[in-house]
Amino acid sequence: MSASRPLCIHWFRRDLRWHDNRALHAALQSEWDVLPLFIFDETILGSLKPEDPRVTFIHETIAAMKVESDGRGKAFCIAHGKPKETFEHLFAQHDVRAVFVNEDYEPRAVERDEAIEALCQARGVRFEAFKDHVIMAPGEVLKPDGLPYTVFTPFSKRWHANLTEEALRPAPSESMLHALVEGNSSSMPSLESMGFKGSQHQIPACAIDQSVVKSYHETRDIPSIQGTSRISVHLRFGTLSIRQAANQGRALNDKWLTELIWRDFYQAIIKFFPHSVNKAFKPAYDRVPWEWNEEHFERWRRGETGYPLVDAGMRELAATGFMHNRVRMVVASFFCKHLLHDWRLGERHFAETLMDFELASNVGGWQWASGTGCDAAPYFRVFNPTSQWAKFDPQSEYVRTWVPEFEDLTYVKPVVEHKWARQRAIDTYKSALANPT
Repeated sequence: MSASRPLCIHWFRRDLRWHDNRALHAALQSEWDVLPLFIFDETILGSLKPEDPRVTFIHETIAAMKVESDGRGKAFCIAHGKPKETFEHLFAQHDVRAVFVNEDYEPRAVERDEAIEALCQARGVRFEAFKDHVIMAPGEVLKPDGLPYTVFTPFSKRWHANLTEEALRPAPSESMLHALVEGNSSSMPSLESMGFKGSQHQIPACAIDQSVVKSYHETRDIPSIQGTSRISVHLRFGTLSIRQAANQGRALNDKWLTELIWRDFYQAIIKFFPHSVNKAFKPAYDRVPWEWNEEHFERWRRGETGYPLVDAGMRELAATGFMHNRVRMVVASFFCKHLLHDWRLGERHFAETLMDFELASNVGGWQWASGTGCDAAPYFRVFNPTSQWAKFDPQSEYVRTWVPEFEDLTYVKPVVEHKWARQRAIDTYKSALANPT
């Protein structure tokens, strides 16, 4: 690879695929050869546990992408370090004219990108960002007064009204990979060299099962069956195009498409209301006097609360890195309402353990369950984990899989009594909201 020939860089982040990639496509259409770049970001990796399965997934994905680029005789730059230092090194090595990225709306990602854009401007390098992670980006779906929506239903109606064919049109980046820089790729840093261990977590196929999508509205709440598409991890890391998913939803099942609209909604919320990452969206709810009981937290974490559906969900999460969405709602409600624990602690545990963890959706879901967020369940809505079990797992197939001892005398007693815990939660919230000081 020539150090003197002008080139541009496509920086992979949440878009780990060669196909249907908006920023990569724009780079490939530019006047320069394209050097693809992935950075194992020390800033992010430093906050993760050595056995984090998501790092294994990313490492395997980048390795597979490298095999494809190598097979074409094209270079793929793979770095381990901090983004700013990596770009400074690349700018010193090559005549870089532009950097292409796909947008990321999380607060820390926005700060990171602003820093890299400033570095590019100082060096006379163009920095271009594209919408790729969502169908409708923050700012594309606004109320008539120009303000962002904070309630989902009107957001969804406006989303449909604003939707264009262009928003769903694939970007045929895979057809233009001949424009990548020729040469040898960087060597892959090993997991061990970065301080991580390999994981055996099974990753769902990066494919949309049309039969599952067609019946989604009938099966999505039943945790014992394969009633959901399980593509969330691929949307999170961009191994699957959101446009491919949305086109399938529009063709096959409106209810499934609605779940993708929720995803756009939460991305807009975190972009316009970044305080919601660690503060209640509704400030009054920061007055709720959360309790802390280490024994209760540990029993919840281990799946030993004495409530079979809650315990099944927590054990599934620990074993697989996945939890069914209906069960996620029950588990989160139990944590915040029955145990009266701060939603941020539960959100952080999910962040550390879910394979498909995405900050915007995770925060949105936990604030919904706790009653503190935008478009949230009212504080006096407290899921009864026993009735939820009876309704959505009536034959106990899901519970029996993860909590086989639930019918035995050895099964743990409930950590709290439902009726008492429900009333405590309602009274605590009501008092906190009624007293502004």
